[in-house]
Amino acid sequence: MNRLAQTALLFLLGATLLHAGTTDLYLRYVKEGLRPMVLLAGAVLIATAAATLWYDRRSPADDHHQHREPRVSWLLALPVLALILVAPPALGSYSAAHTGTALTKPFGFPALPAGDAPLRLAVADYAGRAVYDGGRSLHDRRLKITGFVTLDREGTPYLVRMGLNCCAADAQPVKIALTGAIPPVLRPDTWLEVTGTYTPRRMKDPVNGGPIPYLRVTTARPVPTPHDPYDETWNT
Repeated sequence: MNRLAQTALLFLLGATLLHAGTTDLYLRYVKEGLRPMVLLAGAVLIATAAATLWYDRRSPADDHHQHREPRVSWLLALPVLALILVAPPALGSYSAAHTGTALTKPFGFPALPAGDAPLRLAVADYAGRAVYDGGRSLHDRRLKITGFVTLDREGTPYLVRMGLNCCAADAQPVKIALTGAIPPVLRPDTWLEVTGTYTPRRMKDPVNGGPIPYLRVTTARPVPTPHDPYDETWNT
C-alpha cells in the first residue's frame, strides 16, 4: 500500500480504538481493566498516522509515485469499519454449551458479610465455594446470583458467566445447574437474577467432565444484560 492508504488505515484504526475505549464497545473484546491500553493504542496509531503524513509531505515528489498499488488494497479498511458498524455481541449460550466449565479451585474463601438479606454472589464465587469448600459458608443463606441461561442437549438449565483472562478470544464459562422453582420456559441467552439456596447436589459437565454445582431456585426474574457481560472475579 502507498503511504496515503497506510495513513488512512492507521488513522481509521486509531479512531476506532478511541471510540471503543470511550464507550462500552471495548468490553466486547477485552476485560474492563484494559481500557487504558485500548485508549493508549488508539492515540499511538493516530500519532503514527499524523507522523507518516507529515513525513510523506516532506519527502521529495519523486518518491511519491514510485509504485502504484491496486485499489483493492483499500478493502483492508472494511474489517476496521466493521468494528464500528457491526459490533459482535458478547459470547453467550452457544459458546457455553460447547465449552466445558473452567471452574478452578480458588486460593481461599474470604468471609462473607453477615445479614438476613439475600447475599449477592458471582457465579464463579458460588461455584467455587459450593465445590471446593463444601458449601460451608453458604448454608442457611439466601443467595442472589445473576447470569445468562444455557441448556445442554438433555435440556438441563444452567446459569452461566463467561470469564476472561485477557480478551474474548480466551473466554471460558463457569456454570451453575439449576433446580427447584425453575421458570417453565427458559430461552438461551436470557439474563436471569436468581434467588436461591445452596444444595450439595453436583453434576459433571457433559463437555469436559468438570464439576458443576446446583443451586436450589426459589425465585427467578429476567434482567437486562449487565454493563460488563463478562465475569473477571474468577481469575483475579
